[in-house]
Amino acid sequence: MAVFKNASIILVHGAWADGSSWALVIRQLQQQGLNVIAAPIPLTSLSDDAAALKRTMARVQGPLILAGHAYAGAVIGTAIDEGVKALVYVAALAPEEKETVAQVFYRDEAHPKAPQLAPDNDGFIWMPDTGFEQAFAQNATHEQIALCRAVQRPICLKCIQEPVTSPTWKTKPAWYLLAEEDRMINPKTQRFMAERMKANVRSFAVDHTPLLTAPDKVVEVILEAAKATLS
Repeated sequence: MAVFKNASIILVHGAWADGSSWALVIRQLQQQGLNVIAAPIPLTSLSDDAAALKRTMARVQGPLILAGHAYAGAVIGTAIDEGVKALVYVAALAPEEKETVAQVFYRDEAHPKAPQLAPDNDGFIWMPDTGFEQAFAQNATHEQIALCRAVQRPICLKCIQEPVTSPTWKTKPAWYLLAEEDRMINPKTQRFMAERMKANVRSFAVDHTPLLTAPDKVVEVILEAAKATLS
């Protein structure tokens, strides 16, 4: 077991999820002696989510790694704190400066089973019930899908329309878990973003939400980043 002195991992959930989506990953990282926090973000705008992540980071002392799933890739890319030693993108979106989440999300063609997404009258986008089992986590168990539906949190349209400022991946080492069976974010888009970031790419035959369906792979990539930057 590697020795991580005073080190922390902050995990950031994506759209239609909350911190519980990281439960299987949290358990394994804690067993490695790491302090692990699942940062709650409101999913109301990219700026709001960045501010929420900053509040969580303020509670942590010592070096840390940020890991973001899906939309949260854009959120961890806003963190410029010197304590951040690496970024881990889990099937995540990584907009370039002045680019929006929507622009990279819709860069390539959608999977035939991808859900039809549209905002409600309040500007929030909900995942259709069938979207969880067909695209969000098609390899998940029935119990996991039921929990996803029960706890889903919608994402505000503002989150995906706000251009990013200069992203942190330009100055911090990054790892990218590429989900080859992703039906939400085209794997071609993921590879494009990962190569643009010059990230360390780790590609696996997993769905969009491997933190639920292949947590060992997620932990493997996070620990690789930790050993390279925290040990």
